[in-house]
Amino acid sequence: MRIVFVASAMPRRCGIATFTGDLVQAVKSADPTVRIRQVAIDEPNAARAYGPEVRWRVRQEDWRTYRDAALAINETSADIVNIQHEFGLYGLWHDGTYDDHLAVFLEHLEKPSVVTLHTVPPQPEPWTRETMRVASERSDLIVVMAHTAARLLRDVYGITKEPVVIEHGMPAIEPHGRRRFKRQFGVEGRQIVSTFGLVDPRKGLEYVIEAMPEVIAAHPSTLYLIVGQTHPELLKKAGESYRNSLVEVAKRLGVSDHVKFVNEYLTQRQIVDYLLATDVYVTPYLDPNQITSGTLAYALGAGKAIVSTPYLHAREVLADGRGIIVPFRDASAVAAAVRRILSDPEEKRRLEQRAYEYGKQMAWPAIGRRVLALMRDVLDARASGIIPSAEHPSAKPTDGIEIEQLART
Repeated sequence: MRIVFVASAMPRRCGIATFTGDLVQAVKSADPTVRIRQVAIDEPNAARAYGPEVRWRVRQEDWRTYRDAALAINETSADIVNIQHEFGLYGLWHDGTYDDHLAVFLEHLEKPSVVTLHTVPPQPEPWTRETMRVASERSDLIVVMAHTAARLLRDVYGITKEPVVIEHGMPAIEPHGRRRFKRQFGVEGRQIVSTFGLVDPRKGLEYVIEAMPEVIAAHPSTLYLIVGQTHPELLKKAGESYRNSLVEVAKRLGVSDHVKFVNEYLTQRQIVDYLLATDVYVTPYLDPNQITSGTLAYALGAGKAIVSTPYLHAREVLADGRGIIVPFRDASAVAAAVRRILSDPEEKRRLEQRAYEYGKQMAWPAIGRRVLALMRDVLDARASGIIPSAEHPSAKPTDGIEIEQLART
């Protein structure tokens, strides 16, 4: 099979580029005979060196480059096109609305296609509805990462084509080695609360810092690790103003010795190591409509005790006792939840076990097999007239997931 992936691509530092790189590797691992080419989406004024699999580039704001990429793919021997869509990645703002160039690309593409929607806003603008309509009508199949997103497409967007749910992938992790990794990071003997990912004001990190005095009162050794660089787009517009404001909050509250910033862009290996050193993972995000979170998927896969605000993805995956949900912008609630976990080893262990049992079905080896099977189904459907649905076997988690030994005791 010959597959073209359309998305941002590494070394661009954005979540979709990282996700797509991981997905490409997972698909290749599932079937080493698959041949892969990529269309890389570049932001304005970007000039970066890509790997050999990137055959075409498009300019994020220039609709003509999307057209040209589609026409070029039509002339190749590619069997199918896999498109990773995120609002803000496929176009530009214009006169108060958003010109999403996914429509241009799909209009000119003649190859079979699968579109993965990374965001499905619950309260869509007219242009959002139009993008979803076009994605549904002009692709062979839509993939979403949460059942909540599938319900929104049906109930809010009125899209009758049933999407397939394939969860956000994450590394296959063996959840051991906490003491060893604490020694490695120089935090041995401390209780570790952490958040990782690109830093920006939408993450609500200040509320965890504001929770630290109450946490420290009960557990004086606690350290909050904020792991990750400032988001590149925020860095261009506002520099390190947000990070500096977090530093000031910690100083004002007298908890600077209990808050540590790891200002680095992390490899997957480093992310896993920091997670395995963690006692409580917190996602204090402020957007209630966030439908997917790669960092939350990683934390589940690592078997962490998780505290989160109730954005859509968290409400779905942390149901049934897999984590503790706290209100938005409520430092006291964060503090109470973290203290509860650190004070009750048995509850901490229960949360970790439930998270891991749920998360392991989302390991990249399993996701790669499911995505590959789905694309094969789409190609078969061109001949049979049967389109894969949420009930098709390729849309369901694989039993007996192989766990790669990313960490050992």
